[in-house]
Amino acid sequence: MTQISVENNTVIKIEKRERKIISLFKRLVKSPFGLLGFLVILAVCFVGLVAPLISPFDPVETNLAKKLQPPMTDGHILGTDQLGRDILSRILYGTRISLIIGITTVFFAGLIGTIVGVAAGYFRGWLDVILMRIVDVQLSFPFILLVLIINAVLGTGLRNIIISLIIVGWVSYARVIRSEVLAIREKEFILSCFATGVPRWEIIVKHIVPNLFTPLIVLASLQVSTFIIAEASVSFLGFGVQPPTPAWGNMLNEGKNFILSSWWLITFPGLAIVLTTLGINLFGDWLRDELDPEMNQNR
Repeated sequence: MTQISVENNTVIKIEKRERKIISLFKRLVKSPFGLLGFLVILAVCFVGLVAPLISPFDPVETNLAKKLQPPMTDGHILGTDQLGRDILSRILYGTRISLIIGITTVFFAGLIGTIVGVAAGYFRGWLDVILMRIVDVQLSFPFILLVLIINAVLGTGLRNIIISLIIVGWVSYARVIRSEVLAIREKEFILSCFATGVPRWEIIVKHIVPNLFTPLIVLASLQVSTFIIAEASVSFLGFGVQPPTPAWGNMLNEGKNFILSSWWLITFPGLAIVLTTLGINLFGDWLRDELDPEMNQNR
């Protein structure tokens, strides 16, 4: 009988979760901006995955005989750059770089920030003071400046730009998670765990961490665009992904000297950055409104 009841409870939980997902998707369809952002994200992910299949040319192949050709010339839909490389192909491959950087940095920065935030908010005391002072010191530096300094020390390249963004980005998660843990720690079900002698690790893993998923998802969805723009900014300044690797930031850097004569060199990579970050922000804003209990109560 006990096994049957456990199985029934599991089935009920799965059904409730499925109904929540279906309800969330229905609300997404009814939200024009949220749906637009979601579709943009899907399109960007699709392009990143199939870039080798849909790119009309090799993104790093040069052809000086066709340099600086305007859009819709000789099969180059978005034109060519100063070395005769196809702009469209480089943008498509640059999508992969942006996705790799955005997803990787968000994951590891979120992981580190969550560990620090949980430790500071749960144990408090001297550990909280030390960790939060480290956060305060790091937040006193401008975001891009700190990334540039770390990259200047580590060197350029995809791996180092990811490391620098993780080092700079974890503090945002640490602060948010700490505040959430401080609030959860005072709730009745946590106090009852303390009173009944539940081990600390069990309280953290089974009761606190699961209640952090919503703020983590919302923060991560908004941080992806921040990291994409940061990578583009650092690459534009010459400290990020280096040519000939196609990345939106270094494409802007290479095209800045031709801004008056060959407008397409910076226009199309710039539009790719704007549309991608706009789509992520629109979906992130919608997700925040849907998952934030206070927002739902005010409706």
